[in-house]
Amino acid sequence: MNGFGRGFLGLPPVVKNLIIINVIMLLADFTVRSIFGVELTMILGLYFPKSDSFLPLQIVSHMFMHGSFWHLFFNMYALYMFGQVLEQVWGPKRFFIYYMVCGLGAAFIHETVILFQYERLMNVISPDQLQMVLNDGAEYFRQGKVFSDETMKELQLLLNTPTVGASGAVFGILLAFGVLFPNTQLMLLIPPIPIRAKYFVLIYGAIELYLAFSNPGSNIAHAAHLGGMLFGYILIRYWRKTTTTLY
Repeated sequence: MNGFGRGFLGLPPVVKNLIIINVIMLLADFTVRSIFGVELTMILGLYFPKSDSFLPLQIVSHMFMHGSFWHLFFNMYALYMFGQVLEQVWGPKRFFIYYMVCGLGAAFIHETVILFQYERLMNVISPDQLQMVLNDGAEYFRQGKVFSDETMKELQLLLNTPTVGASGAVFGILLAFGVLFPNTQLMLLIPPIPIRAKYFVLIYGAIELYLAFSNPGSNIAHAAHLGGMLFGYILIRYWRKTTTTLY
């Protein structure tokens, strides 16, 4: 764990390059938006496959896009703090596999939840309303407008709101740290109290589970966060059964 004292240049390669790529993509988004008025998050963010805006590359590209500086900062700070420890334990190849599996697993769970929401809406929306959403929903959304009818509005947002961020992969990293180093003392910022890693992960997961069910319409992908943890746990369990090492 001696990477903490060496600064950014002393980070292991995968964590360092992931941070660099994510920062570059945020800067590129800001630059392209200011010069050309085009939001890269609206192109490279992940859409529901039924959306006309969906592209297969978004399955991966959305993990490297962020909606704001603070969105990027908190994800990359967690990656810096916990990811470097895991990469030193697992090595670059295994850490990268874990990171991608958690990120892709998070996207899978998120899209599955959206699928259930989509099927529910298809059962209650009228054909005329559906056609109006399909014809005009995307353009209205770009103009900052939404339909007044709640069902039409929900479908409009579902089809035209992209998901961005590395949060799913980062939550998988938090889970892995809690599993591998359960009794490590972490210091919370608010409130400023110490807590063991295993309890920190359990509390975080419980909060996300509660928010996922209590506020399903939120633009925060709580299901994706849980998906990153779930796929991370499954992969760790698989590695533990197939190897004789710590992981």
